[in-house]
Formats: sequence, structure tokens, C-alpha cells
Amino acid sequence: MAEDLNIIKGDKKEQYISLIPQIKGLLTGEPDLIANLANIAAALKEQFGWLWVGFYLVKEDELVLGPFQGPVACTRIRKGRGVCGTSWEQATTLIVPDVAKFPGHIACSSLSQSEIVIPLIRNNEVWGVLDVDSADLETFDEIDQQYLEEIIALLQEN
Repeated sequence: MAEDLNIIKGDKKEQYISLIPQIKGLLTGEPDLIANLANIAAALKEQFGWLWVGFYLVKEDELVLGPFQGPVACTRIRKGRGVCGTSWEQATTLIVPDVAKFPGHIACSSLSQSEIVIPLIRNNEVWGVLDVDSADLETFDEIDQQYLEEIIALLQEN
């Protein structure tokens, strides 16, 4: 597949439906994890224009910054700290409508207002998280959760 995206505007669900086959095309035949994570982050940032989209990978007892798009970010996050560390600890997706109301939120950027974090799980073990931040409150919902989890599942297929 050519490395360009067909970006559409409008309904969020339709945007995901258009984007997922394009991401699948980017991942098909590419075995390198870092390259695939980078392309997923770039595709999501291009399509939705969110403040920050990226991955943290589990390295021993911390999440370590991986491929991302957006402003500079926190480099290391301990298990159970902030939204990312809590998602890792609980092995569950977290949707945070207002990060100021999340106990222990780590403000890597003061512009971040809402967040969704999807754990990357293989063999019942979290090996990383997809972290997405928005400059607007209440950006993320169950539609984002459904389709972002579907995008993450594409990594398992590759």
C-alpha cells in the first residue's frame, strides 16, 4: 500500500471505518513492531487531529515512551500512576472525560483535557498501552474504545 491516507471528515464512526482498512494495509507484511506502532500513531493523528497519540511499552517495572505523534511527552511512567499506569495495572481501557478529575493524573502536557488509554495485551499480559490525549474535554467515548481496540487487535494479526 502507498504510504498516504485517505482522510475523511464527518461522523466519527465513519472515520474509523474508513481508517481501519488503511491501517491494516500499512501493517500487512511489515514485521517490525516499532514501524507498525509509528504508523498507527501517525494515521490516528492525521485522521483525527488529536493533541497526542502514542505508545508506551512495558520495560521491567515501567512504561517507557515509544512511537508517538504530538508534543514531547513523559518518558517513563510507573505501574499504577496516572491514566497510562492505571490502565496497565488494571489491564483495561480507561476513558477520562476530564483529566483534571482523574486522581494522580500525570500532566505531560498542560494542553491535555481528556484521554483514552487502551492496554496492549498478549498472552494475558499487558506489554504496552496506546495513549490518546485531546485538547478538548469529553472527546472520547465507547465508539473510540470499540474502534481503537479493533486497531490494536490488528497488531496481533501481523
